[in-house]
Amino acid sequence: MESIDIKSIALRTVQLEAQAIAQLSDKVNDDFVKIVQLIADTNGRLIVSGIGKSAIIGQKIVATLNSTGTPSIFLHAADAIHGDLGMVQKDDVVLIISKSGESPEIKALVPLIKGFGNPIIAMVGKLTSSLAKSANWIIDTTVSKEACPNNLAPTSSTTAQLVMGDALAVALMELKGFKTEDFARYHPGGMLGKQLYLKVSDLFVQNEKPFVHADAGLREVIVEISKKRLGVTAVLGEQNRLLGIITDGDLRRMLEKSTDLSNITAKDIMSTHPKTIQADILAVQALEVLRKHDITQLLVLDGQQYAGVLHIHDLVKEGLI
Repeated sequence: MESIDIKSIALRTVQLEAQAIAQLSDKVNDDFVKIVQLIADTNGRLIVSGIGKSAIIGQKIVATLNSTGTPSIFLHAADAIHGDLGMVQKDDVVLIISKSGESPEIKALVPLIKGFGNPIIAMVGKLTSSLAKSANWIIDTTVSKEACPNNLAPTSSTTAQLVMGDALAVALMELKGFKTEDFARYHPGGMLGKQLYLKVSDLFVQNEKPFVHADAGLREVIVEISKKRLGVTAVLGEQNRLLGIITDGDLRRMLEKSTDLSNITAKDIMSTHPKTIQADILAVQALEVLRKHDITQLLVLDGQQYAGVLHIHDLVKEGLI
């Protein structure tokens, strides 16, 4: 078997596809802006259709649009001409994706859509094709060369389609003012969802609430830390005002330095200015604080009042780490 340079082949592929993407900059023109506005203003949905590799790209584009606030449906071109055209409603905009613009299924689909009166956007790699000539709007995804050594298998062309689909989705997202809170509503499951909606208040309430008052003796401090099993206790003053924190480490350091333990109280051991976090903060932000200060617990506040303890294990259990 002839020896080949796999690394060089892979790098050539990356470079050719990078060039294809770079060339798209000239194709984001005034018509592209009007297409985005058309989709944003429609009272219907964006129907995305294609066949072959373009159909797979279309499915991904639909998934991205739906998750970023633009209602979309994928309609396979072959299924469309065999009964699924009923998915297309009068207010829908139709985006048809094709490299050549000459696939038989696409050529059969276009006049049917035009007969319904729906506007057609062609994402096409050949501006002289039947699809391009029949469409109301064109997104040009022409590439000079496929990454395939035979210049046949859709590689650079499908990458160009994918990137232009992302450009559409992001432009629509920003035009509609789609925010993090909206994204969280559409992604409630998995780690991504938890990062977007899970708050400190959802986690720390499952834990004990260790605290001692400033004049508590050493034995009381040790018992409270041991009993509540969080490795810390808050130290409270008058009207339950938070004064400080005592950790296992604080106890060990105190025992190393002191020989007379009889008169030691919580205020002698505590660290003042403990790291705290408000209960309504996102859990992922609490994780950033823990990592920044290389600590494992945060005292939780509800306004100015001590509410409890968030432990790094709470975040581990939720899969945020």
